[in-house]
Amino acid sequence: MSLNIAIVGSTGLVGRTMLKVLEERNLPISSLTLLASAASSGKTQIFKGQSIPVQELTEHSFGHIDIALFSAGGAISKKYAKIAASNGCIVIDNSSAWRMDPDVPLIVPEVNPEQIPFHKNIIANPNCSTIQLVLALQPLHTMFGIKRVIVSTYQSVSGAGQKGIDQLTDELAGKEPSARISEFPLAFNTVFHPKKENKIGHFTEEEDKIIYETKRIMGIKHLPIAVTCVRIPTIGGHGESVLVELENKVELTDIIKVFSNSKGIVLQDEDNSAFAPMPIYCQGKDEVFIGRIRKDPSSDNGIMFWIVADNLRKGAATNAVQIAELLIAHTAL
Repeated sequence: MSLNIAIVGSTGLVGRTMLKVLEERNLPISSLTLLASAASSGKTQIFKGQSIPVQELTEHSFGHIDIALFSAGGAISKKYAKIAASNGCIVIDNSSAWRMDPDVPLIVPEVNPEQIPFHKNIIANPNCSTIQLVLALQPLHTMFGIKRVIVSTYQSVSGAGQKGIDQLTDELAGKEPSARISEFPLAFNTVFHPKKENKIGHFTEEEDKIIYETKRIMGIKHLPIAVTCVRIPTIGGHGESVLVELENKVELTDIIKVFSNSKGIVLQDEDNSAFAPMPIYCQGKDEVFIGRIRKDPSSDNGIMFWIVADNLRKGAATNAVQIAELLIAHTAL
């Protein structure tokens, strides 16, 4: 089987990473179409040593496309995903546009691949922070049952795209930023994501995403989750501090065994590695790294641990390409 694949938003930070991951994972591609805004039309990008021109995204871009990886923002996805789907193209969308649509599967291949066959030509890629979290939570829930989750994120500025990287690097160089994701400084600082409404007591959009996406992916509608999301001045990896209250008391050796045997997870702790997980070491990798595993001293059934993953790869591009691989392996396109 050889497929016609497109990347929508190919010149953006995640789009460029999708291009790289497609090349690394060597999918059976007969043609690759690169789509972006009119401003990027005519530029070229390299794939397997060949220069491919970027085309302007239009309503007529999908007539011959089998799978389209979307990473151009929610407004573009809302407008063009249904157009692509109506042309028989399967859309794997990286924005938040379709994640809570009950007719659109929200997929992490290691966690809920059984939901893929229910797609109606649109599949949603979860939020980057959600992906690494559910990869850790699912095996714990399967083996021991989860009663409650508390998570605090330490998110890279790259999660906001190239503008986030540009603002941070300009500030570190002592220059006025050429682009901004925050009115506040990123360098030597921590900032929060926007609130849905600027009122006391409201969660930010990022916190809401993690809460509702996690419940949906894991199929636990009433799972109690408390989330605080913070952006920190790092590039290329999100960290998460997680506290999980399990149904019963569990030994640390049992937790370590579960993580060690879980697909997509690399256990990296003081007992068996030179260092605990850090963003600088996860860059360019597709696994989710877990360490700092310890008992919660305030709860008999509580377990604490630390997660790190490359938010551009497993948190976005790689997860989308893995979904495409499952489609290729298990469905007739």
